[in-house]
Amino acid sequence: MTFRKISFVLSFLLLASYLQAQQTAAYTSDLVDYQKALTLYNNKQYQAAQSMFEAIKNDAPNETVESECAYYIANCAVRLNQKNADDLIQEFVDNYPTSTKRNTAFLDVADYYFTNEKYAYARKWYDKVDENSVSRSERDKFNFNYGYALYSTGDETGANKYLNRVITSKKYGSQAKYYIGFMAYEGDDYDKANEYFDQVSDQEKYKEKLSYYQADLNFKLGKFEKAITLAKEQLDNSSPKEKSELSKIIGESHFNLEQYTQAIPYLKDYKGRRGKWNNVDYYQLGYAYYKQDDFESAISEFNKIIGGNNSVAQNAYYHLGESYINLDKKQEALNAFRNASQMDYDLKIQEDAWLNYAKISYEIGNPYQSVPQVLTSYLDKYPDTSYKEEIETLLIDSYITSRNYKEAIKLLENKRSFENRVAYQKVAFYRGIEVYNEGDYNEAKALFNKSIDEAKDPVFTTRATFWKAETDYHLNNFDEALIGFKQFMLQSGAENVNEINNIDYNIAYTYFKLKDYNQATASFQKFIANHKDDKLRLNDAYLRLGDGHFVSTNYNKAIAAYDKAIGINEIEGDYASFQKTMSYGYVGQGSKKIQGLQSFIDDFPRSSLRDDAMYELANSYVKSNETDKAMTMYERLISEYRTSVFISKALLRQGLSYYNANDNERALRKLKKVANNYPSTGEANQAVSTARLIYIDLGRVDEYAAWVKTLDYVDVTDAELDNTAYLAAEKQYLDNNTDGAIRQFNKYLNEFPNGIHALKSHFYVAELYSKKELPENARPHYEYVVSKQKGEFTEQSIVKLSEIYLNASNWDKAIPLLKRLESDADYPQNVTYAQSNLMNAYYQRENYTEAVDYAEKVLQNSKIDNKVKSDAQIIIARSAIKTGDENKAKDAYAKVEKIATGVVAAEALYYNAYFKHKEGKFQSSNTTVQKLARDYSSYKYYSAKGLVVMAKNYDALGDAFQATYILESVITNFAEFDDVVDDAKEELNRIKAEEAKTNASVESEQN
Repeated sequence: MTFRKISFVLSFLLLASYLQAQQTAAYTSDLVDYQKALTLYNNKQYQAAQSMFEAIKNDAPNETVESECAYYIANCAVRLNQKNADDLIQEFVDNYPTSTKRNTAFLDVADYYFTNEKYAYARKWYDKVDENSVSRSERDKFNFNYGYALYSTGDETGANKYLNRVITSKKYGSQAKYYIGFMAYEGDDYDKANEYFDQVSDQEKYKEKLSYYQADLNFKLGKFEKAITLAKEQLDNSSPKEKSELSKIIGESHFNLEQYTQAIPYLKDYKGRRGKWNNVDYYQLGYAYYKQDDFESAISEFNKIIGGNNSVAQNAYYHLGESYINLDKKQEALNAFRNASQMDYDLKIQEDAWLNYAKISYEIGNPYQSVPQVLTSYLDKYPDTSYKEEIETLLIDSYITSRNYKEAIKLLENKRSFENRVAYQKVAFYRGIEVYNEGDYNEAKALFNKSIDEAKDPVFTTRATFWKAETDYHLNNFDEALIGFKQFMLQSGAENVNEINNIDYNIAYTYFKLKDYNQATASFQKFIANHKDDKLRLNDAYLRLGDGHFVSTNYNKAIAAYDKAIGINEIEGDYASFQKTMSYGYVGQGSKKIQGLQSFIDDFPRSSLRDDAMYELANSYVKSNETDKAMTMYERLISEYRTSVFISKALLRQGLSYYNANDNERALRKLKKVANNYPSTGEANQAVSTARLIYIDLGRVDEYAAWVKTLDYVDVTDAELDNTAYLAAEKQYLDNNTDGAIRQFNKYLNEFPNGIHALKSHFYVAELYSKKELPENARPHYEYVVSKQKGEFTEQSIVKLSEIYLNASNWDKAIPLLKRLESDADYPQNVTYAQSNLMNAYYQRENYTEAVDYAEKVLQNSKIDNKVKSDAQIIIARSAIKTGDENKAKDAYAKVEKIATGVVAAEALYYNAYFKHKEGKFQSSNTTVQKLARDYSSYKYYSAKGLVVMAKNYDALGDAFQATYILESVITNFAEFDDVVDDAKEELNRIKAEEAKTNASVESEQN
């Protein structure tokens, strides 16, 4: 009989004794009810029993009966899983502290929860049990149950304490040893675990459970052969989950034994934890493939390891790089080696990865930093490397091949070895060419001077001499340019460089700019003799040859030269025809001149020289005494070209013709029109003077005086003072005394704001301020000139004023001025200037339709150079991108790529890659990004954007490592480009979220 049953019998006897002593019907009734309730409890009818015990308790004759009922009420509540069960037990203990059932209550409820596998509840009540009050027969059960409850709730120390008390128990010993062994296993105490597992391994009920753990134990103890044997024994009889885990043990054991062929099928059969592998799993399978020379398969596993930052990841990325190298995928290898070189878990792998990264950077370029920087960084990190001489050789060559001349100059600036100075001379030259093409002639000249000063390689000394002269020419330093071109011709080996093909042409132009026309024509003739196949420049050379003869009054030679130009008919056919016709006039062939001008007006209806031709034809009619024809032609000119610079001149000529014919009234009308409508011009001043003579002849001096007072630029009394002040300023100007001329012109304008020479003074002082690079000082003076009627300074002032507005990004003021220039310009190059800048201004104002219209106008001009063509195509392309017309953009960028240089070429290459990506041509797109990285790495914005496209390509190709690594590198290395970084972050998050579905390592990172 158990202690609990003995207690119950004693209680019952006491109760019976008490009832017998009372000898009342009520007591007899209570006894019967108590027995019924007890019978219900023993029959597990807890709800009914609880109700009866509650009724008896309420009318209990004494505390003993009451406490017994309270005990069973609480006990029933536990078994009925009532919410207040724990509270009822506690109330029983608190209310009846002397009850013999106190310890029994704790133990009973704990055992109940234990039996129902509610171990946390069981532990709570076992904690309250007085161990010393537990009977000897119940002690093993208590120790085991309590120990297991502690184990189940994470208290391994307590569990070990109680389970160790029963390891010799027949009933609980085996179970205790199993759980003690299992806790040792989970705590990585494999020897202890093995000891306890061995003691129960012969028991059938543990055999199946121990199969996996013993295999895993031996694996973890490094007993790989035994682990393989144990795991294989259980493989066929295991559940799918256990089979997966056993396959992992077998695969890893073979892996650790370097039995890679045997390892692969088992590693592949592993299903992962919760259906996911981690980075170590991918590494092991990838490395097994790698050791079998199955590089494609190795890559497919290694490249799933993303975001790794431990020794496993470093090893994986290094062998990923090696796998790519074996498949000749150098761009992919570059990223893998770079990643491995940035980790220091294994210093030997880090150094080896660094070396590979540096060499591949030299071979294919580097999108993250310049190749010279990579090679220099390697030498700085490993100064005693056995590869030092090889890397230094590559470093010197990389300064040239990387084309990142800007960065290369910085790196070479203070390096003094002969090889480095040779490289510096080349780099300075090539960087000079870059900035020359960008229009920064001062910087270009400084760089060419540096290249010349090094003088290590005669070829580059020679070439730099030529290009320095070119920059001087563009800076209007024509004397220095001429000296430079002549020095180039004296250089040893000049005949062997490409620049020699341009020397006669350039020297000829320089002489032309210096107005040394005899030398200019001689040089043009020399060029013509040696360049018969270069039609465009040959055409231009004949034009300038004709101009040289023309200004030297060798008109017959000029006619012959212009005829040659007309015959080639590549450029400026209208100009050649006009000049040829004018030359006939100067050699006394007036009729030929008139006939030529008449033909010109009909043959070139859109020529900017057509109004010139009309004016000259009218003058020729005057000269040949065909006054009526002259007057008709002047009127036609005035009618058809209302804004022509010749209007004031034509009106003046008409007035003078009428004056010479004594038609004074008609003469006065024309002269007054000139004076009133074209103030402050030379024609206006001459018109006033001639009108004065007519009024004197007519005896109407008072009428003249009254009229003159209406002209604010004529003050008869101050005319002499006005002229004197102006001449003082002009003298300073002609003497090239810039500061003195500025002071004098400003003084003149202050004294005579509407003076006779005001227009000319405003123009000259504006030019002087421009020369001193003071555009804001020049601006109001150009504005004054532009605001007046069209004259000899108007067109040049519009160009200069437009340039000031454009440089200040004042598009609203620049656009109307440029449109005026487009319609009124006499020089074709100014029309091109206006149109090319209008396309850019409209683009900046986001008026893409107008921008494209003007870009297409520019492209219709066959005479423009490649830079202007490139600018026009880039405007079309960018506008198309902005308006979502990607087909048009693609076509335009393709044209840009053929002719562009510098940053525009980088932009075009980026879009080449972008469009290929959109078309699903991922490999081809990556090849284009590599070219962008190799040839245009100094243009970091497009390098960064290209890398994002490359990452998207790799993602589409299933290479998560390349994709994520590139995006992380963009985020780290190109923080200055917010839009690119934002795009990279968005793409990176998307890829990682996708990879986290199958890679637990990524998931843990995300969490």
